Amino acid sequence: MKKLWAPWRMEYILESKKSGCIFCKTLKEKQDERNLIVYRSSHSFVMLNKYPYNNGHLMIAPFRHISEIEKLNEKERLDIFNLVEKSVKALKRAMSPEGFNIGANFGDIAGAGVKDHLHIHIVPRWKGDTNFMPILADTAVLPQALSETYKKLKYEL
Repeated sequence: MKKLWAPWRMEYILESKKSGCIFCKTLKEKQDERNLIVYRSSHSFVMLNKYPYNNGHLMIAPFRHISEIEKLNEKERLDIFNLVEKSVKALKRAMSPEGFNIGANFGDIAGAGVKDHLHIHIVPRWKGDTNFMPILADTAVLPQALSETYKKLKYEL
């Protein structure tokens, strides 16, 4: 059996056991590039997923720490969905994807990795980007470093 070593995944495994909200912590640090925050608007922000499903995998979240979509106020709802549109346009310019998966997971049962802070995922997709690795080996192969993706999207947003 061949092995594909992914030592960077250990950080994710250990990090998930830390207490506190990853979104709130990174917002307070004011170190956007280090924390992969690509854009801040008036009520929400865009950040690269540190453990992406695909290159360019973005998450959009409100500044306010809330878990339920119905608790968003009108300004937050509008701001978040404006950022969804802005992010899709930026990804198209920077990476030329052929499609997108856009969605959110609310609650443990729905697969939410961060269940206490509402966020929306945008995953760019290309023909052939799903191969045997995620299906048979539960492993994603990402062809571009996060730092390079960050630079491309920071310029576009």
